[in-house]
Formats: sequence, structure tokens, C-alpha cells
Amino acid sequence: MSRLFCIAGLLTLFTASWATADWPQFRGPDANGLSGAGATPQTWGEETNIRWQVKPGGSGWSQPIVVGGKVFITSATPVEQPAGVTQASQPPQERPEGQRRGDRAGNGGPGNGGPGNGGGGRGGPGGGRGFGGRPAAPAGPVRFEVICYDLQSGDELWRQTAIEAAPREPTHRDNTFATETPVSDGKRVIAYFGMMGVVCYDLNGELLWKKDLGAYPLDNNWGTASSPALADGLVFLQIDNEEDSFVVALDVLSGDERWRDKRTEKTNWCSPIIWRNKGRTELVCGGETVRAYEPKTGKVLWSLTIEGGRSCASPTGNDDLLIVGTEDRSSRGGGPGGLFAVKAGASGEVAPASGESTSEGVLWSTRRDGTSMASPLIYEGLVYLFDRNGAKVVCLKADTGEKAYQTRAPGGAAFWASPWEAGGKVFGIDEAGTTFVLAPKPEFEVLGKNELNGRFWSSPAVADGALLLRSEDTLYCIAKP
Repeated sequence: MSRLFCIAGLLTLFTASWATADWPQFRGPDANGLSGAGATPQTWGEETNIRWQVKPGGSGWSQPIVVGGKVFITSATPVEQPAGVTQASQPPQERPEGQRRGDRAGNGGPGNGGPGNGGGGRGGPGGGRGFGGRPAAPAGPVRFEVICYDLQSGDELWRQTAIEAAPREPTHRDNTFATETPVSDGKRVIAYFGMMGVVCYDLNGELLWKKDLGAYPLDNNWGTASSPALADGLVFLQIDNEEDSFVVALDVLSGDERWRDKRTEKTNWCSPIIWRNKGRTELVCGGETVRAYEPKTGKVLWSLTIEGGRSCASPTGNDDLLIVGTEDRSSRGGGPGGLFAVKAGASGEVAPASGESTSEGVLWSTRRDGTSMASPLIYEGLVYLFDRNGAKVVCLKADTGEKAYQTRAPGGAAFWASPWEAGGKVFGIDEAGTTFVLAPKPEFEVLGKNELNGRFWSSPAVADGALLLRSEDTLYCIAKP
């Protein structure tokens, strides 16, 4: 019997080490930005600790994922695009006659320039290039690609054109047609290209299935950004839009639809997550109303009506709590937003009563802080919020919501990418390519700053001692020699 237990323990250890070596979806194995894979370099630069760098071509803000020693990204390239031009840098297009804007008062697109910023221009100190200006209408056919690289060498292993067609809906010039991060179950890679559909490949690039889920108008034509989630053999997609919002579960083996639930929300850009807490596994979809579903059936477990704000950041959870919120839009005619800590095991409508900050299902909430573009990070009893406005960094105590500190990252620009943990440190990269390394404690302490050239909106991937960062035109693999 002891020998049997020994073998079982070794198998468990092997399985766990294999899992932590991968980064198979948006924000990692548990969609929370925690690496659990040991330390990556704490310092890097254009000439320091760069294992390799490649220029994939085209454009895409999708995060890289890592599965079995392979790196996967998506990209979108206009078929007749001149060399060296990315979709994100094309000049703005005039709005086609009759093209309607979103119905929600005061709700612009996902982003806004920093101080001194005209629409779409680069912000002043502490600001950032935002989502002002007009969206760019599709001008012709686009190649929607899935690309695979070797993690150790950076060699391109394969590149497949998933779809080649004119985009059905426009996107903003600062967004891309490949902003959604792919997801993998360890045997397959599923890529969602917004209103163009979903594709599934095996790890060697063989197409397994393709699914068209329709095309719908989006608020202000800002484009799409919601990445898929995966659990129990199902792929989940949150397709919020101005006409017919829904969440859908597809069979990972065939792409067949298993269940669908209609949503009353309009356009959102947040990604759904699988929240494995101490009581059960939940599919959580953010928005002005946050809902948790039973993954296998689509049954609604609980809801949280936030009443206002804008949802671009994704929820983040641990064993006990889910941190979720929306961005304050009150200064622009929208709702106030806020931040909520939902308890594991919540049921029914959990929103606190008017004037209250807690409820049976909510441990604490605050209207003073919300989420912007970057999703929250929960680590060592603290909640970290990195903001696109003024390079703001906020740290809250996870058990009470009490603010530990609020400051500006010194010399920082807007934060669009989500923060992460590696080797017991907290990291956040701003859009100008500066990564701030913070001590995980209730006092603000910058342990280091690392700089790369380029514009960074993609969130990172951490796998097998390597850090993957994607700029507008370059994919970096950062690792010790």
C-alpha cells in the first residue's frame, strides 16, 4: 500500500509541475496573474536577459499563451497591407454615413487619453495614448492568423490563416482585430477573433473545427476584446454587444453548442473567468451586472448589480474571494463604477442595499476605487489595481477593502496590461514599456524598473522560468541565460 501511495504522489507531483510550466489562457492557469512557476528574471532590457525576440507581423493585443514548450499568439494582417504598417497605427477613418453610436450616455470606447491628450494622441506625463477619435472601418480582406513558436529558441514552428475575409465590424485604430487571447486544454488551441468566429487547432497546427457565432454591432465601434475561458471540456465566450448579448458554451472536441444564456448587458470588453474557489467551480462574466454560472449547465448561481461604470477588466479570484468591478464613468455622464469582494458560496442577488457596503454575499465594496483596463491582482493578502489614468497604483487589504496606499508609479505611463506575480514580486508594465517591480507589502516600494522599446498593451505570460512580453510589433522572451 505504501508503494502505491508513493507512486500516486509522484504522479501528482509530475502533473502539478507540468501544469505550472504552462500559461494556457488569459492571465495564467487560474486567470489571476499568479505564476506559481518559480522566479523569472527581475531585471531585463533590450540587451539584458533577452532569450529571443521576434516580429510576428500584423497586429494583435492578444496575450501569448504557453503550452507544452510552445508559444501561441494571434495576429491580424490586412492582405494588401504595406510593409511596416500595423493596423493599430493606420490613420483614422471617417464614420460611414448612418453608422450609429452606442446607446449608453457618456460611454466612449475602452480607454481615454491621459492629461494633455487629444483624441487618440499620446498623453502628457502619467497619461497614455487612449481610445479617443473615430474608429477605423475595415478597408479590405484581413488574414486572421494563429502562430506557434518554440519557447526555448523562438523558432516559428507553424503559422495558420484561420480566416481570410473583410472584418464584419470595424474596430478602433488603437484596438486590433486580434485582441482576444487564445485558450488551451493542453491538446488544442482555441482562438476567438471576435465577430469573425472561433477556430480550434491541435498543437501541431491542424484545424479541428471552426464556428461562426454571428456578428453584432458594438458600442461606438470600438471592436472586441473578450477572451475565451475553458473548463470541463467546454469553451466559454462572453459576447456582449448592442443588439443580442449572450454567453455560450461550446464543446471543445467539436465546437458544438452545449448551452447559451441571453444577457441584458450591452457591449463589454471584459473576459469571463473560471473561478475555482473553496466551495465549487464557477464561470464568472463581468459587466454592469456580474453573473456567475454553473459551467456544465449555464445555471445562474449569483448576480451582482453594480449599476453603472464600464467593464473592461476581468474579475480575479482566490479560494475565498472574487474581486470584480467597473470603471468610474460619472465624470463622463456614466455610472460611478466600484469594486466588490464577493464571497465564495454566494447565491442570488448579492448587491449591497443602498447606502451599504456589505451584504450576505459581499464582504466589502467601495465606490472610491474601481477597475480600469488592467485586471486586479490578489497576492499575499493584498489587492493591486494598476490604472491607465495617471499611472496610478492602488493597494487594498483583501480582507477589509481598507486602502493600504494609492500613488503614481514614478515616471510611469498608462497601465493597460494586467499585473502579475513571479518569484514573490509584483510586476506591472506600462504602455511605454517600463515594468515596475514592487515589493508585496502594504507600503509602496519599487524594487526595480525595466525598460523595453515599443508600446505595450498585451498582458504577459510566465512559463518555465521565462517571461513573455508583447509590444505592438515584437514578442520578447525574457529568461536568464
